Amino acid sequence: MITADFTGKRALVTGGASGIGLATTKALLRCGAQVAINHLPGDDKAKATLETLRKSSNTVIGAAGDVSDPASAENMVGQAIDDLGGLDILINNAGTSLTVEPIPFPDLDAMTEEFWTKILATNLVGPFRCTRAAAPALKASRGCIVSTASIAGLGIGGAGSSLAYSAAKAALINLTRNLARALGPEIRVNAVAPGLTRTPWTDPWPPERKARYAEAAPLRRFVEADDIAETMIFLCAQQAITGQTIVVDCGRTT
Repeated sequence: MITADFTGKRALVTGGASGIGLATTKALLRCGAQVAINHLPGDDKAKATLETLRKSSNTVIGAAGDVSDPASAENMVGQAIDDLGGLDILINNAGTSLTVEPIPFPDLDAMTEEFWTKILATNLVGPFRCTRAAAPALKASRGCIVSTASIAGLGIGGAGSSLAYSAAKAALINLTRNLARALGPEIRVNAVAPGLTRTPWTDPWPPERKARYAEAAPLRRFVEADDIAETMIFLCAQQAITGQTIVVDCGRTT
């Protein structure tokens, strides 16, 4: 288990109430950080998760807002910074596939204007909006940003839930490199590119499909949300890494 001493550090995790975001939230709390969990307004399940976390930690707060909406994202980040009294860590994790089943890349008709707009607004422009809003506070603390990319963004083997999703994650990897140069030396900017990860999105899949995907990786297993969370902790703690995207995929792209 990767750990670090984040006592006194303040973190905002977008999409922090489930899956990779929740695992990262728990890891940050375990390391002593104060954490603001972003979730969509009106998400009762996220609110219940937040209340559960509060029973064992008084250093977690809610941060309702939609990263795909410019005003909502900016207000959410600003409020979280005010509530925390500053910001040291931004985890850009909120994202969407907009589909319960992978969409074959040749199915261009499924890539409607509405689909593209929502995918890009959430998975690419959303992280930029949050970064821009958080930049002054992160510069003041000489903090860091870690974003959730995907092996879908590497353009290997048609990985990804859709053509649009893969394109958005590829752009996020590019954005990570460029932001590292734009915001350095005060802010470090990195990303993690998970392979297929056991999350609420994959939980409903039939066992045979899960087995097929697991067998495609040299380690013969799914990536777990905790695997990604520990890599994010490493990137938050490591002071000499910026502009990088670390692949965590059980060897699938090897």
